[in-house]
Amino acid sequence: MALIEAGDLTKIYTFGDVEVKALNSISLTIEKGEFVAIMGVSGSGKSTLMNILGCLDKPTSGTYALEGVDISNLDRDELADIRNRKIGFVFQGFNLLPRTSAIENVELPMLYSGVHAADRKQRSMAALKNVGLEGREHHHPNQLSGGQQQRVAVARALVNNAPIILADEPTGNLDSKTSNEIMELFTKLNRDSNITIMLVTHEADIAAYSRRIIKFLDGRIVSDETVAK
Repeated sequence: MALIEAGDLTKIYTFGDVEVKALNSISLTIEKGEFVAIMGVSGSGKSTLMNILGCLDKPTSGTYALEGVDISNLDRDELADIRNRKIGFVFQGFNLLPRTSAIENVELPMLYSGVHAADRKQRSMAALKNVGLEGREHHHPNQLSGGQQQRVAVARALVNNAPIILADEPTGNLDSKTSNEIMELFTKLNRDSNITIMLVTHEADIAAYSRRIIKFLDGRIVSDETVAK
C-alpha cells in the first residue's frame, strides 16, 4: 500500500466571475521512505498540492488516500487529527512562537494530542537533540540563528513521530551554507529514520538532495524523474 495516492486532483478557486484552476487532474503515488522535491514557478500549483496532501485544504474533485484512508469526506476535526499524528510541517518562515522557548515550541503538537507534561518534555528534548540543538532548549527564537530556528521547526515536525514531513521552501530564508546544513539534516532523517519527505523548492541545488523531482507547470505535472545517486 502506498503512503500517498492521489487521483485526478483538481482545485479551482473562484474570484467573482473568474475561475482559476490551480490543479488540473493531478495523479501521483508516493511510497513510504521517499524523498521527493516538487518544483515549479510561482503559481504552478505546487503549494496548492502540498496544502491538499497536508490536509490543510480539500480538492474541488479527485481522490486522496493517506495510508489507505480516503480523506475526502473527513470533517475538520478528523483532518486536524490526521495532520497532528501523521504529518510534520516545516515552513519557510519557521512559524515559531517568538516569546516561547525552543522546547516549548517543539511541545506544541503534543498539547493537541493530550500527551502528559513529563512525556512532552522528554520527547521534545530528544527531538531537539536529534536535530543538533542539545543545550539550546531554553533559548527563544531571537536568541537563535535562522538555521537554528529552522532546526527547532524540524524538531517540532518530528516530535509526534509523524511518518511524513512536508516542507514548503524550507531554505527560502537561509543563506547557502545554512541551507545545505538543513538539507543534510533532511537527508539524514530520511536515510536513518525512513521518514518520507516532500519539499517544495524552486532551487535546483536544493532539489538535488532529493531522490525524485516532480515539476509543475500551470497546475499539471510536466515531469516526474528519479534522481541518480
